[in-house]
Amino acid sequence: MDREEFDLALLEAGFTLAADKGWHRFSLVEAAHRAGLAVDEVRARFAFRHTLLLRLGRLADESAFRDDGLGGSVRERIFDLFMRRFDVFQQYREGIRAVLQALPTEPGLAVILGAATLDTMRWMADLGGIDRSGFGGAMRLNALVGVWGFALRAWEKDESPDLSQTMAALDQALDKAERYGALKPSPDRLMEEATRNTGIADHSLELET
Repeated sequence: MDREEFDLALLEAGFTLAADKGWHRFSLVEAAHRAGLAVDEVRARFAFRHTLLLRLGRLADESAFRDDGLGGSVRERIFDLFMRRFDVFQQYREGIRAVLQALPTEPGLAVILGAATLDTMRWMADLGGIDRSGFGGAMRLNALVGVWGFALRAWEKDESPDLSQTMAALDQALDKAERYGALKPSPDRLMEEATRNTGIADHSLELET
């Protein structure tokens, strides 16, 4: 079993136990036994239960950031990036819901997840092409965190098979963010769009001639 298979097996076991017993009521030893993994190897890779959440977040980021045709406007890119993360979260849905329910009573967990989320949103903003320069950039980053939080709360309650309620909530939040200038394109993104539009115009002229 390679490292990725090992991690996936433990994530599946851990979040299944969280769904069944609650986030506070299972241990990594239980998760190791359920997954059929050696406890000493689990201890070496996952020192704390919170490490499961950080590994899942990294897994969701890897899926979101994979370059497989991501394009369009800043808004469209952010929408796609967020939904890719939710597609991964959906595989561990009940366990993640147990984590969200535990947040009000576990401040340490909230701090860890808050820091991890902020780091992910920085990557999301840069990959989506949002201008993060100066004070305005910091405000736009905070707005993006707010968009994610709004969509996450909708996802937590969304029982539709196609996540239609989550997508509707994300659209709503992005509408508001766009109106307030929170999706302002970065200079690099503007240059990329101008280059693409010039290429499209040149191609049209070639077809006309």
